[in-house]
Amino acid sequence: MFKQNQKLNIATEVADAIAQRRPVVALESTLLTHGLPRDPRAMSASFREAIPEWQAAVPANLATARMMESIVRSEGAVPATIAVIDGSVCVGLSAEQLERLASESHPKKLSVRDLGVAVAKQQTGGTTVAATTAIAGRAGVRVFATGGIGGVHRGWTVSMDMSSDLFTLALSPVLVVCAGAKVLLDLPTTLEVLESLGIPTIGFRTEFLPRFTVAPDRSLRLQHAAESAGEVAHIASAHWNLQPMHGMLVMQACPEAFAVDAEATERHLARALDEASAQNVRGAAVTPFLLARLAACEDGPKMVEANVALLQANARLAAQVAVSLCTLPINPHSP
Repeated sequence: MFKQNQKLNIATEVADAIAQRRPVVALESTLLTHGLPRDPRAMSASFREAIPEWQAAVPANLATARMMESIVRSEGAVPATIAVIDGSVCVGLSAEQLERLASESHPKKLSVRDLGVAVAKQQTGGTTVAATTAIAGRAGVRVFATGGIGGVHRGWTVSMDMSSDLFTLALSPVLVVCAGAKVLLDLPTTLEVLESLGIPTIGFRTEFLPRFTVAPDRSLRLQHAAESAGEVAHIASAHWNLQPMHGMLVMQACPEAFAVDAEATERHLARALDEASAQNVRGAAVTPFLLARLAACEDGPKMVEANVALLQANARLAAQVAVSLCTLPINPHSP
């Protein structure tokens, strides 16, 4: 529950699963409102072969959200997409709410700082990684699947631009499954800040930092790795036994068949950064601006496919981890 009687609106299915200690996976909603194209995408033949359930006639943002929820269910967990609808903090969306959010004309992008304002003003918006993590932790959902986390932005020594994803994760008892940090960030510094905040960073079947839609950076080695969902669950259980109110990251690389060329991405990103600077785009608007520019470049279709493919993979892994966590003995000191 939020302060001042601002309650979470937890869907019955999700609330029952939490109460009965059945697996639940939180899903963010900025991919619906800001992260993915709002038009239908047919996708390439190789994508359709790898992901035959793709709904080509449906807007890509809605098709992806539906697919992630379906994957979570197929692995034996309950999906809990999180968003703010008309000022109500929702944990678990109906099919109608998903469709509304996907087509909302002017949705808010809501981080942790914005939640109180959104509730007070009865706004509607998608929750970022930070906001989703905070809400999931309050609701008792311990596993969250997303794409790439935010981090320390390039040029941070001048702008001091650091994502609240990092700080919220350090203070929330949630395991976030992601494809590492977005390539548009200062990745070495992001990794240093994660270490400084004491957030365990576990590479899932990789020793190197994943870079969202790009292959992992082999110059950035991770300190820990895991080879199975069961191993991740055991690490999380041990972590929460010692630090019951702190989160952790599990990072897996974008599926190799869809990873985008790093050099080409850097070229496109350099142009997008120049545009952002010229248009004085700042703060929370930077990431969606850059992602939109990347999606619109000549390699944009590949980047969209990579984004969807990694989101699918992360939803599957998160559900498997959530299921494994529920098989472990209950720790009376766990969150």
